[in-house]
Amino acid sequence: MTDAQETAADSSLRTTGGAPPDDVEPAPIPLLEPRDGIPPVIADEASLAEVIAAFEAGSGPVAVDAERASGYRYGQRAYLVQLRREGAGTALIDPVACPDLSGLGEALSGVEWVLHAATQDLPCLREIGMVPSLLFDTELAGRLAGFPRVGLGAMVEGVLGFVLEKGHSAVDWSTRPLPEPWLRYAALDVELLVDLRDALEKELDRQGKLEWARQEFDAIASAPPPEPRKDPWRRTSGMHKVRRRRQMAVVRELWETRDRVAQRRDISPGKVLGDAAIVEAALSLPANVHALAALNGFGHRMGRRQLEQWQAAVDRAKELPDAELPQPGQPVTGPPPPRAWAEKDPVAAARLSAARAAVSALAETLNMPQENLITPDTVRRVCWEPPASADAESVAGALAGYGARPWQVEQVTPVLVVALAAKAKSQE
Repeated sequence: MTDAQETAADSSLRTTGGAPPDDVEPAPIPLLEPRDGIPPVIADEASLAEVIAAFEAGSGPVAVDAERASGYRYGQRAYLVQLRREGAGTALIDPVACPDLSGLGEALSGVEWVLHAATQDLPCLREIGMVPSLLFDTELAGRLAGFPRVGLGAMVEGVLGFVLEKGHSAVDWSTRPLPEPWLRYAALDVELLVDLRDALEKELDRQGKLEWARQEFDAIASAPPPEPRKDPWRRTSGMHKVRRRRQMAVVRELWETRDRVAQRRDISPGKVLGDAAIVEAALSLPANVHALAALNGFGHRMGRRQLEQWQAAVDRAKELPDAELPQPGQPVTGPPPPRAWAEKDPVAAARLSAARAAVSALAETLNMPQENLITPDTVRRVCWEPPASADAESVAGALAGYGARPWQVEQVTPVLVVALAAKAKSQE
C-alpha cells in the first residue's frame, strides 16, 4: 500500500461520518486506474504457463476474482478469472479457452487468497481446479468490523479512498471477445484487494476481532461443496400459489423440461420460460396448445413447436397416477417455521423470543450483523430442542454441535444461558 493509501485507510477507519467544516472544500475522490494498464487475456496454454510461473514466484497474498454470466448462461461457471500478486502484476484468464486451472491452483497452494464475498466465487473456481487452502474474505471482514456497506466499491472508497468504476457487474461475461471497458473493470476488481485486506486486518485487530475473522475464513476454506438441492423445482417463484398436488406436478414437469432445454442451449432457464408462466400453467391446467397460448408468458412470440413442448409437459403431469404426484411441502428436518411455534409449542416460542432479543442486543454491542454473530437457524434449533440443563457447558456443546465456531460459542453461550434459564424459571 502506498503512503497515500495508508493515510486514507487509517483516516477512514477512524472517521465518525461527520461533515467537513463549511469553509473546507472536500477533496475529490480519485477514480482508480490500473497501475499496470489492462493486461492481455490469457487464452492459450503457453501464456498460462508463463502466468503460473510468475504468480508462483510472486510474494504475499494473491487477489482472486471471477466473473460469471448469471442471467445469460446455464449454470454458474466462470467466464473470466482475475488475479493480482506482488511481483506478478495482474492476470486476466479466459477459463473457456483454458478450462483446467489446477496447475495455477497448485502453484498458489499455501498462499493466502484474498476474495470479496468468497462463497459466491469459490464454486465456479472449484470447477476449474482452483481451491484455496487459506483465504481472507474482505466482504466478511467488513461485516465483522461493523461497516454498514460492504460492497467492494463502497469498501474501496470508504477504506482506501478510491472510486471503482461501476456498470459492468451484470453484463454477459460469456461474450467473446470481451470489450476493453469490461476488461478494465475486471482488472480493477483485484487492483486494491490486497491493500483492502491489509487495512481491514488492522481494523479487526484493533477491535479484537481478528481471531474471529480467521476462524470464519478457515471455515469457508474447509467447507465441502454443498449438496445438490433436493426438488429444486419447489423454489419456483410464485410457488406459494400452487396448492393442489396435480398443479405441483405441472410445475415439476415444466421446470424439468425447461432445465433440460436451458442446459442443452446453454442459456439461463429464465430466458427459456419464466417462473410466472410456469405457475400460470399449473394453476390453469390448459387442455390444449390453444388454451396454453392464451396464458401470460406463452403466447407472445412463441412458436407452435415450443408451445407443443410445454403442453406435452402439462399433459404428462395431468396423466400421472395419484401415487406419483408430489407431496405438498418438503420433509422438515429441523424446527418448524417460527410463525408456527406459538401454536405448536408456546414454551419454545417464548424461549426463541428471549434468545432472539439477547442475540440482537449482543450483536449491537459487538457492532456486527446478527447473522454473522450466530446463524438464526442455530438459535432456532437450540431453542426448539434445548439442552436438558441450560448451563454454559450444555449450551456451548449444543452450539458447537450445530457448527458454531469457537468464537461464536464463547460470545453467544452466556446470553443464551441467561435467556433459556429465565424462560425455564418463568414456566415453573
